[in-house]
Amino acid sequence: MPLRLALAAAAFLSATAAFGAALPPPPDPSAANLTPAQIQTRALDACLITQAKLMGVTREELRRPCTCYAQRTVKAMSPAEIANFRATGYFDDATRQKALGFIDQCKLKRPF
Repeated sequence: MPLRLALAAAAFLSATAAFGAALPPPPDPSAANLTPAQIQTRALDACLITQAKLMGVTREELRRPCTCYAQRTVKAMSPAEIANFRATGYFDDATRQKALGFIDQCKLKRPF
């Protein structure tokens, strides 16, 4: 798996992990200058990878619900949450909480 996708999958898992259940991944310096659209692409990629494994379906079958999840999550992020993502490469606690709601709304499986 290319490094970018592996980091995206780690970001998705950290975004949806139960609070305190897992340590966050190390900071990702490649996230420092990402635009919201690029953050959304990372969230989409991670969703496709993770949900395909969880649901046992192809990534293409998950394109619509994962796009729903990625778009809504990034759109709901505050400027501070965007800045935190750029500093770390993963969602902070506030964004994770929002992301969990969008996983449910977009009819995806929680990965825990």
